[in-house]
Amino acid sequence: MLFKSKIKWVALFVLILSFASLLRHISIARFSTVDLVQYSALTAFHNDFDSISGRQSVPNRKLWGPVKTLQSFQPYANPRGNYPVPNEQSNGFIYAKIFGGFGKIRSTICDLVTISRLLNATLVIPDIQESTRSKGISSRFKSFTYLYDEVHFIASLKNDIVIVKSLPDNLKAARKRNEFPSFRPKNSASPNFYIKEVLPKLKKTKVIGFIIADGGCLQSILPPNMAEFQRLRCRVAFHALQFRPEIQMLGHKMVERLRAWGQPFLAYHPGLVRETLAYHGCAELFQDVHTELIQYRRKQMIKKGIVHEELSIDSHLRRENGSCPLMPEEVGILLRSMGYPPKTIIYLAGSETFGGQRVLVPLRAMFPNLVDRTSLCSNKELSDILGPETPLPQNPFQPPPAKSEEQLKEEWKKAGPRPRPLPPPPGRPIYQHEKEGWYGWITETDIEPDLSALDLRMQAHRLIWDALDYIVSVEADTFFPGFNNDGSGWPDFSSLVMGHRLYEVASSRTYRPDRKVVAQLFNMTRDNVYHPKHNWTLSVQEHLKKSLSEEGLIRQSVVSKPALFISHPLPECSCRMSSADAPVHVKGHDGRTVYGGEEECPKWMKHGQEVPLDSAGEEGKVEDNEFSEYGSTLDEQPESNDSDRTNATLYSDQDEEMDPND
Repeated sequence: MLFKSKIKWVALFVLILSFASLLRHISIARFSTVDLVQYSALTAFHNDFDSISGRQSVPNRKLWGPVKTLQSFQPYANPRGNYPVPNEQSNGFIYAKIFGGFGKIRSTICDLVTISRLLNATLVIPDIQESTRSKGISSRFKSFTYLYDEVHFIASLKNDIVIVKSLPDNLKAARKRNEFPSFRPKNSASPNFYIKEVLPKLKKTKVIGFIIADGGCLQSILPPNMAEFQRLRCRVAFHALQFRPEIQMLGHKMVERLRAWGQPFLAYHPGLVRETLAYHGCAELFQDVHTELIQYRRKQMIKKGIVHEELSIDSHLRRENGSCPLMPEEVGILLRSMGYPPKTIIYLAGSETFGGQRVLVPLRAMFPNLVDRTSLCSNKELSDILGPETPLPQNPFQPPPAKSEEQLKEEWKKAGPRPRPLPPPPGRPIYQHEKEGWYGWITETDIEPDLSALDLRMQAHRLIWDALDYIVSVEADTFFPGFNNDGSGWPDFSSLVMGHRLYEVASSRTYRPDRKVVAQLFNMTRDNVYHPKHNWTLSVQEHLKKSLSEEGLIRQSVVSKPALFISHPLPECSCRMSSADAPVHVKGHDGRTVYGGEEECPKWMKHGQEVPLDSAGEEGKVEDNEFSEYGSTLDEQPESNDSDRTNATLYSDQDEEMDPND
């Protein structure tokens, strides 16, 4: 009896203690909630990274530092000598319709300004067909102002040509009646064509029109006596063509958010565009339905006379010839071979990556910190930059009509000889996602349907996404192209970025890989790409380092400049700071200067040069600590920017070993 009473008292005591503990915890939670803070992945990354290093890490100059041999180049697109202002009495007006995507638009506008100067004509702000009101864009914008700053464009070129927003009222009606002659110039049109063919009609009718779909309307290489026109192209591309303020603000905010992580970042543009893949016949690099989509587009190009080859060709031979893009997996292996650690921040540029997220899986496994605009911007920021748009039908999908009983009986009669099998079970419901985009037609018909209202609007949106990616790519510490100089003659995103980076800061790290050489390197170690031999790694390093310096620029001038001048604006749009080393002059087979030949920079530019040219990292030396993720440390610790939070999570603790099963 006494034992049972002791148990009761112990149980009562435990119950009282539990109740007191519960009250204590409730009071703590009640009076301390104001001190709680919300968890942030960005702040957590800073804390983890700082706790590991203890001090601010300085990027390895072997991976991120400027190219020493190119530091003497400075941007200099100002007119030389006597450069008269445009004549008030022009020969007439030039208006134009521009077809194509971001690259074609930018290149064509540069050519239009140059031609207007050549013909002493007044340029009407061109119509960008991808962003007209019929494409469903916001009513706040016109076609040109949807992408570019119209006021800045007109003001910055006032000493070069006269630009007006529209034709005079007395000429607008005549244009609608097609009373003025129009031309469809090719991107290889010569200055003589405009002087002999276009100028007489311009003087006669006072108005002419251009319809441009090839990504340009003037040949890239001009005679040496027309160097001022080449510099005009540079002033248009790198100074006058500024994006509208909303795009610039968001683009620079994205760069600031990338910099807030305290590490340099690399921008990578895959160049996987369906149009280009079909042109070169790279269908076999993909699988299943993507191969069919590329082949269908190639078949259309053959019918239109764009492609003059057979429909089915060996894509692997094209790849070995350098005519197909580097796949994201291959780019990841190249970057790891160069020594970039897994926690490297890589910004994925490009509004279209054909193949979707599946082709990016190997690259993301090697570099988990692969981010894009959706990682750095909120949905509201991306929607605000588009402006208010007219709502489209919420559910444009229409299920197939149900078959009548008579149709079912007729199909049963035509099912084949007896004995017939049992009828198939009733079909499962067709979901909406199975009928959107190419899902809806590739399995049922051989004819691609016309673009819907949503497709047209998405094409216009891609211009904005490309503009944001362009800003980030130009400002990136390093840029790696996946498919530039493709040989199609069309301007591509990577070439435009590489030209802009070369103009602004020639010494910035911009890789210019030769895809033919890279294909040969991968063929040497195809079975061990994730665990290559040391000699293979050294070969990759040697090739990519050469692509950064003079050898890469010489090849770029030979291959890229004949197709697109602003992809390699040297030597016309640059000058060279005087140095102890004599500049090297290299001429091509046609006698054209492919490297060297820059003028010496003016004195006012020399006086502004305060940083010694040899203060940056050296190129070409392989040291034992070259592959260390960060070479040195500083005692100072940067302040974290908590105002710009993103939903991108960085991974700092990753295994250095590349696993083929990742």
